[in-house]
Formats: sequence, C-alpha cells, structure tokens
Amino acid sequence: MPKIADIEYTPNPNAVKFILKEPLTNGTSRSFQNAESAQADPLAAALFDIGNVTSVFYMDRFITVNKEDEVSWEEMLKKLAEPIRSAPSASETPAQQSAPYYTPGENPLLDRINQVLDEKVRPGLAGDGGGLEIIGLNDKKLLISYQGACGSCPSSIGGTMMAIEYMLKEDVDPEIEVISV
Repeated sequence: MPKIADIEYTPNPNAVKFILKEPLTNGTSRSFQNAESAQADPLAAALFDIGNVTSVFYMDRFITVNKEDEVSWEEMLKKLAEPIRSAPSASETPAQQSAPYYTPGENPLLDRINQVLDEKVRPGLAGDGGGLEIIGLNDKKLLISYQGACGSCPSSIGGTMMAIEYMLKEDVDPEIEVISV
C-alpha cells in the first residue's frame, strides 16, 4: 500500500499531485477522463466514487486528481487520501500493459518524436502532475492528448502546445504541426 510522501499543487488550480513513497506502476501511465472509463481500475474507480472528481492520472510514484471548480481542495484532500493509501503498490499487482498508438521501430518519424517528447517534454509535464500521449500522426500533423493536470490546464492548450511544436520543428521536422485532441 503506497504511503503519501507529499501533496503538491499544480499550475492547474483544479488539479493536485500526490507524491508517493512506493510506485503504483512500473513506467506505465493510466489516464481516466470519467468514471465510466475507470470502472476496470479499482484505484481510479474509488477516486471517482468520492464525487466531484473529473479525471485521474497516475504513473510510477505520483497520482494526479482533477476536481470540479466549485469544490475546495480542503474538503477533497482527506477523502482522496484514503483510497490512495489503500491501493496496492506496483510490487503487489501484476503488470498491466496498455496498447500504445505505435510500436517503436515501425515509424522512424514517430520514434524521433517520441524520443524528443521523452527527453524534453514529458519530464516537465510529470513534474506538474501531467503527461502526454501520442494519439496519431497524419502526414505531419501530430495528434496528442494531455493527461492528468495538463488535461484541463489552460496553459497546456496555448503556451505548452506551442513550445512542444517549436521543439519538434527544431529537433525533428520543420513541417510538424501539433494538435491537441
């Protein structure tokens, strides 16, 4: 059972990041945008059952929970802590694999894009309680989906997405266009 080491507020006022002493996963992320999508995941389902939760994202040693605007964190934090503390750690559960959009090695352009995202973008997003998933690549249009705190943060759609596109144009291909879905 993971213990909560710290709680961090994120740049998104409706998202909070719980830092854990033990990992929940081993390198894989899990993202749930509503209670229906979380039904097969006991931890995410328990967090949505609390009410006023709009999304859940977790990987390794952190979990990010987004809440509705009208609810205060003061009333939510204690309720959220209980299911997080009760969740099994990664060492107590079998590994689950999620199906990625692509298989590494099949598309050199996607491999390079993913490398740049892993090196320059995802660590920063994770630091703020978020993540980013590649949804698709059509010609030079990269479709991405923000996860966790980034999913509903106003800056992710504007400044962050522009910065990602700039990095990819500089490091990968000057014709890449990034679109958030």
